[in-house]
Amino acid sequence: MKPSHIEHLGIAVNRLDEAIPFYENILGVTCYNVEEVADQKVKTAFFMVGQTKIELLESTDPEGPIGKFIEKKGQGVHHVAFAVEGLQETLDYAAEKGIMLIDKAPRKGAEGLNIAFLHPKSTFGVLMELCENPNK
Repeated sequence: MKPSHIEHLGIAVNRLDEAIPFYENILGVTCYNVEEVADQKVKTAFFMVGQTKIELLESTDPEGPIGKFIEKKGQGVHHVAFAVEGLQETLDYAAEKGIMLIDKAPRKGAEGLNIAFLHPKSTFGVLMELCENPNK
């Protein structure tokens, strides 16, 4: 497994309409995409900061993963996402090394990426997302 770069940092927020103005007006970065990922029960907003994206995540269902995260831990950093090539092979490699997988196979995520998560119990408490651009 050799990530090429940090694809994005995921930050859970209560409301995008409150968080987006902070990033735009205080940090001076522009939201370039807002998108709902219905099967993950989340609405996302993306910003570029240098070569790295910030993904804000608002739950569309309190029982969804972001809703549960905010209820348990409050708003804040949710995950670190790494760009990889050969996502399924990367997952297989991680499993062979004893890493607990949340996703045994890639699934569709925001911005058309294929994604999968590694369980934080195997990654020193950090939820890690692996992302692959299927168009590359």
